[in-house]
Amino acid sequence: MDVDAYAYTHRRSWDRLDQLARQSRLSGAEADELMALYRRTSQQLSRLQSHSPDPELIGGLSALLTRARGRVLGTRVEAWRAVGRFFTHTFPAAVYRVWPWWVGVAAIFLAVTAGLGVLVSGSGSARRVLGLPADAGSLTGPGGDFETYYSQHPHDAFAAQVWTNNVWVSAVALFTGLLILPAVYALFMNALNLGISAGLMAHAGRLDAFFGFILPHGMLELTAVFVAGGAGLKLGWTLIDPGRLSRAQALARQGRASATVALGLVAVLAVSGTIEGFITPSGWPAPVRIGIGLIAELGFLAYVFVVGRRVVREQAVTTGRTIG
Repeated sequence: MDVDAYAYTHRRSWDRLDQLARQSRLSGAEADELMALYRRTSQQLSRLQSHSPDPELIGGLSALLTRARGRVLGTRVEAWRAVGRFFTHTFPAAVYRVWPWWVGVAAIFLAVTAGLGVLVSGSGSARRVLGLPADAGSLTGPGGDFETYYSQHPHDAFAAQVWTNNVWVSAVALFTGLLILPAVYALFMNALNLGISAGLMAHAGRLDAFFGFILPHGMLELTAVFVAGGAGLKLGWTLIDPGRLSRAQALARQGRASATVALGLVAVLAVSGTIEGFITPSGWPAPVRIGIGLIAELGFLAYVFVVGRRVVREQAVTTGRTIG
């Protein structure tokens, strides 16, 4: 190996690594560049140690990598701190700021679902208008489709499947909110499906089984859908009424908040998907399964209305604004 030629060829990248390692603050792109250069230089040092007897070059690169290693490890720590801050500050605050919207969505959704359930349960003509079969025993009976749906696949595969589906439903409700009507339609169709299932199970005298299978995961899952729908409608309303900001500025600001909500809900729906995949079909007594779901739901509500509210209040104090 021609050590001088090798060093000349790679000197520029080594100098760049040294510059990044000494730099006080790094952007995201610079942090990625630092890690890439660190890995590449480590490989080059290993090659030189095998082929070159030049102790000065090897010592210089070793010192450079020592400096860079500390910075790389620091960058990784900062990345994890950013993730931690997202879940302890950014996400709960974003959900809390739009709580009137998603609580309103929840109230209307549950009212529509309950109304449809009562209508389907007590009216044969309503079932005919909705195209429902006169005999729904295969769905509502013991061991019917409603119950076996939760246990016909392996738990881990089913949890992943429902998580993916719920993320999609929430994303549709959130990002179509800009146009308002598509989000309203998506929420209504979910309310319709849930109301029909409740009505058919009530008509069959199996409302206890309905709640036993829906509530363990459904409380947190539906809350996530309500949050997505509320944040989406808030985004759409911003287009209509941007307030004191220009329409572009207001949309950009609310769009960032909506993206924050969307990202955080992926984790929330992972929890509800895990409950649906493993707890709902577990065969445990219904009060135990529902109790686990209730703990998850209350935990999320406390997370939003205690942690999120505190963060928003702290930010309001910092900026000199007040909050109720």
